[in-house]
Amino acid sequence: MEKDFEWFNHWVEKNLGIQLQSYKESQMQRRILNIMNTTGAKNLKEYSEQIQRDSEIKQAFLEHITINVSEFYRNKELFDTFEKVFLKEIVPKFSSIKIWSAACSIGAEPYTLAMILEKNNLKQATILATDLDDKILSRAKQGVYRLQEVRNVPKEMSIRYFSQKTTSKETRYEVVPEIKRKVTFRKHDLLKERYTDGLQVIVCRNVTIYFKVDARDQVYQKFSDALVPGGILFTGATETINYPERIGLRKIDSFIYQKM
Repeated sequence: MEKDFEWFNHWVEKNLGIQLQSYKESQMQRRILNIMNTTGAKNLKEYSEQIQRDSEIKQAFLEHITINVSEFYRNKELFDTFEKVFLKEIVPKFSSIKIWSAACSIGAEPYTLAMILEKNNLKQATILATDLDDKILSRAKQGVYRLQEVRNVPKEMSIRYFSQKTTSKETRYEVVPEIKRKVTFRKHDLLKERYTDGLQVIVCRNVTIYFKVDARDQVYQKFSDALVPGGILFTGATETINYPERIGLRKIDSFIYQKM
């Protein structure tokens, strides 16, 4: 079976442009088999043929293997800490601020950052949000969410920054235009493409846990290279950078690192 996955990984990279071999094998293989079994394919070769000829199967595969679990203010206490560090370490020191929300998924993270900017009346900052998945980026641009995804937003911010749309089934929450305008979305592959440099802030949370050690370390090195001295990197609650000094960073708070 390992040889089958090796073949499939190469096929996916050649035909879909995604480097599955950079992800942890056991997790990725489990995800592939789960989605493959919904199609009735008997093996990976048959599944690859289905992906090639059926656009719906292809899209379902791409959505399933790219990790798209997200919500506003995920681990809110960490976002509260990030806001304090941001206001202390970044805002007073830079006349213009470029923020990159990497692997932004459905857009909850960059819109959270945009609300923090708006709440603090910060006009000198711009937010670039990127992800690998075109369909997820399309949803992020729409900015419409379920209650589960906005449950951590403080009430006063929910009232100010969302409009509610109630149907017979449920209530949806749409980000208001003034927040949407603060975020620019773009497709980007963390593992393959060049990083924008000259950044004051990078936020990338709960993504590198799925990468193999070598791929994870390369991503962190490139994040460090993309930051200006004094810039900060905000990671997820399950992610730790071992020996950050080796890549030019120092830990200044829980899951927050600063470029030396």
